[in-house]
Amino acid sequence: MTNHNSPLTVIGVIPARYGSTRLPGKPLIKINGKPIIQHVYESAMKSKKLNRLIVATDDKRIYNAVTGFWGEAVMTSSKHKSGTDRVGEAVKNIDCDIVVNIQGDEPFIDYRNIDKAIEPLVKDKELNVATLAAKIDDIREINDSNTVKVFFDKEKYAVDFSRTVKPFNNKSKRANFYKHIGLYVFRKNFLLKFIKMKSSKREEKEKLEQLRILDNGEDIKVVITRLSSQSVDTKEDLKKILKNG
Repeated sequence: MTNHNSPLTVIGVIPARYGSTRLPGKPLIKINGKPIIQHVYESAMKSKKLNRLIVATDDKRIYNAVTGFWGEAVMTSSKHKSGTDRVGEAVKNIDCDIVVNIQGDEPFIDYRNIDKAIEPLVKDKELNVATLAAKIDDIREINDSNTVKVFFDKEKYAVDFSRTVKPFNNKSKRANFYKHIGLYVFRKNFLLKFIKMKSSKREEKEKLEQLRILDNGEDIKVVITRLSSQSVDTKEDLKKILKNG
């Protein structure tokens, strides 16, 4: 369960839309008898640092499913281009300090990842954004454009995000690559600024909105985790999770 010990108010928002191009109706697909959105919600509710958790959706079916298992949901515009825009609308009129954008397609997200990612913004009042990364162990992921790679400096501030790297030669000396886990922690006032910023050239080229943050001169703190979780983007991902679950 969430608690209220932190002097800062931290809200988790799970953006969920029905019209996924690769897997329509994804949030309502059932795994072990529960819709994916319920798995995400129940996992995130275990967080020790969230004061409140909301699902932001543009679809009444998802809204009804969430309120049906006693979760909190809000209806948002169907015109949003990204989950971040949806999160921004959901918290615009809510009094809070920190907003966590929790992906709606990771049914078994570990709540400890959420808490780890929040920590840097609690410690550093100047920091506006933090995210997660995990070491890549499977060499195939390095050359897979669906796996977003993150590059960071010694202080763990992001330098770049990319879908591609120079083709990785198995015979060359093995380097450490990290995959980006798309959970973001924003200071609320920065989030509301960010969603109004124009897309940057690198963002449009890579189709990665986090590059807009770097291109506007803002730091992103990268928190390394070993607790990687499986997202459901395709039918193959779903089969994998059902097989392992």
